[in-house]
Amino acid sequence: MKVYLVVLLAILSSIGQRGGKVLTSLSALEIGASAFTVGVLAATYAVFPLLLAVVAGRISDRLGVRFPIMLGALVMALGIFIPAINTGSLALLFLCPALAGLGHIFLHVSIHNAVGAFGDRSDRAKNFGTFALGASIATFIGPALAGIAIDHLGYRPAFLIIGGCVLAITVLVLVFPGIVPAHVKHHDEKRGALDLLQSAGLRRTLIMSGVALTGIELFSFYFPVYGKSIGLSATWIGLVMSAYAAAAFVVRLGMGRLVLRYTEIGVLTFSLFVAALTYGLMPFFTNPYALSAVAFLLGLGLGSAQPLTIMLTYNHAPPGRSGEALGLRLTANKFTQLLVPLAFGSIGTALGVAPVFWANAVFLLIGGTVSYLSRSTLHEAPVDAAPKPIDELEETK
Repeated sequence: MKVYLVVLLAILSSIGQRGGKVLTSLSALEIGASAFTVGVLAATYAVFPLLLAVVAGRISDRLGVRFPIMLGALVMALGIFIPAINTGSLALLFLCPALAGLGHIFLHVSIHNAVGAFGDRSDRAKNFGTFALGASIATFIGPALAGIAIDHLGYRPAFLIIGGCVLAITVLVLVFPGIVPAHVKHHDEKRGALDLLQSAGLRRTLIMSGVALTGIELFSFYFPVYGKSIGLSATWIGLVMSAYAAAAFVVRLGMGRLVLRYTEIGVLTFSLFVAALTYGLMPFFTNPYALSAVAFLLGLGLGSAQPLTIMLTYNHAPPGRSGEALGLRLTANKFTQLLVPLAFGSIGTALGVAPVFWANAVFLLIGGTVSYLSRSTLHEAPVDAAPKPIDELEETK
């Protein structure tokens, strides 16, 4: 039962993250910002996570997940609330991704660590599958809720609604503290994070995670730019982006069976190839229904990528260092998040929208090829590396 309650916290967090990104992009465009500025805003989400992800993971391993979840949700909610003070201020708008990214990294790592630690290793695929389904629900709700709130209520109420979803996390943990454990034991305190990279499987998993995230993040921050350029309303932009989430939900329903039949790496490799094809096709469509179909195809491709890389990272982590390994994964991801919006935003400003999508298609195609060639190494995860279940790790009072 606890895993479902933690997934509920993850859903609220993802609604804030996805909805906040749509709000930030559309708010910037509303006050006349360029595609490059939107790219800089998107990159700002990654600054603090890039610097602090490993620290957040280490704190999660040593102090438990309850406090980082509550504090992270408070900071993230504050970041989303701030632009409501003056929706025409670009300076306040930049505070939103900065603070939201800072809070989200502590919240995100701790939730992943909690999900992976419930039960034993045989339960992990089911637990991460449940987590992935929750994330799909949130990815559908977040953009749609933001877009509908903008069109019917305005930008200020939209920021307050999305921020309120995140604030509810802290309220839930305070009211029901048993949702997540307060303390866990840890190991290898004096070892540095970079020694985790001695594992070839973990190194390649981090690379594949960054490649998959590129496809996910580009759609999150650049599709609003593309939708605005072809005259779509905020509601339609949100609904098209939610079609991606709907497909991700569908593919995650069958993720366990797909993994059993084709292995984690087989499914991950195929997803990158499908995403490459989808990005190649996207610039040829302007009809919102056709774009919804393309976004749905993209969701079928990338929907399983994120939970698979989380699961592989957890499996390759040394005992008691799962949070640190997940933090290292997020550091790699945030480095990608920082560079991709700036690089592709520059391409969009100089060359237009289509080259942005095509460049990402090539990047995903290369990533899929690397994943295919590395599949034997990635699939091997040391059996004795699995941390103990969280029920065994809680300190007795």
